[in-house]
Amino acid sequence: MENPDKAPARHVCVLGAGIVGLATAWALQRAGHAVTVVDRASAGAGASSANGAQLSYAYVQPLADPSIWRQLPGLLLAPDSPLQLRPRLDPHQWAWALRFLAACRASVSERTTRRLLALAGESRAGFDAWLRETGAECDYSATGKLVLYAGEAGFAAARRQMALQARLGSVQAALSPAECVQVEPALAHYAPRVAGGIHTPGECAADCFKVCQALHAQLLAGGVRFVLGADIARLVVQGDRVTAVQTSQGVIEADAFVVSLGTGSPALVRPLGVALPVYPLKGYSITVPAPDATAGVPRVSVTDAARKVVFARVGERLRVAGMVELRGEDRRIAPERIASLVATARDVFPGGGDYGAAEPWAGLRPATPTGEPVTGVAAGGPRNLVLNTGHGALGFTLAFGSAERVARLVSSQIRL
Repeated sequence: MENPDKAPARHVCVLGAGIVGLATAWALQRAGHAVTVVDRASAGAGASSANGAQLSYAYVQPLADPSIWRQLPGLLLAPDSPLQLRPRLDPHQWAWALRFLAACRASVSERTTRRLLALAGESRAGFDAWLRETGAECDYSATGKLVLYAGEAGFAAARRQMALQARLGSVQAALSPAECVQVEPALAHYAPRVAGGIHTPGECAADCFKVCQALHAQLLAGGVRFVLGADIARLVVQGDRVTAVQTSQGVIEADAFVVSLGTGSPALVRPLGVALPVYPLKGYSITVPAPDATAGVPRVSVTDAARKVVFARVGERLRVAGMVELRGEDRRIAPERIASLVATARDVFPGGGDYGAAEPWAGLRPATPTGEPVTGVAAGGPRNLVLNTGHGALGFTLAFGSAERVARLVSSQIRL
């Protein structure tokens, strides 16, 4: 018997071909909808192309944390701080920064952690199902994650966060420096300089760009239409519905529209009266050749919490990513930041690969002040306009979970 609340199959236009948009297209197609994906670039070419590669299903603590307050002078003034806030004559930056600081409270951080853990659990189930079904080659590994803390204060705070997440079902352990080496032998020379680490044995890693390429191929084979290389000019509204999107390659009509354009999302929906609290957080990465025979390459994914740098093995490469800069739509690759990443990598894993051949990259993470993505019908906007953006540094981790939520919304709740 059919579900009377379930809407019939519709044509859904997904705006954005990064990991979030592609996962959304996959979930919508699986739900029986016709799908068109539109993007100005190729599939996976934006923030998805060279991100940190970690699938952090249990380590989801938001950036907005009470500890930010004591770091604030360094964020504003220190030239080498891994987290930099550079004020601009940009009202959107100021509004976002004020909301971010307002979210740096223990109660908000705990609430966001609870919600992100729930979404991450859904996302893990979705990604695992996709991987089992398709057998896609994406340098996937499930070797766990180890987060290192340089000082006792940071380690103590991490243990408190671990206790919170344990009550929510996460499986983690606090390790001494010697135990960190047992988990990751390549840290033998570095471990004496850390206070301890938090180990999450169930965490994973994969090449997000390869996942995007596999999704693109699978969606094409399944009949999804792609309009790539198309600039998106505006959404066309009639009454309380979006009827079309105007692009440089023509007008595309659909029954529902999903906005997954990352940092480009706010500007597109602002003329429709939708205020989307998403601002770009710039990050950097290097990809280092690290053949299997290379000694000193980490097997486990590692995060240096103090330096805000992550290390993940992706096939025969080591991905080193990190830093957070609040400086608007600036995609330039700053040589000094890349040099800092290389220096950190050499320090933590001196035998981790051929750092002289490192490939640099910079990208923009679409972040909300609290760290929780915006997923659902746009408040105050057209009734068939759905938002799925603002995942910050957890886009890869949360993509399949938020995609499933959007597909359920379009299939059973949204009035088209």
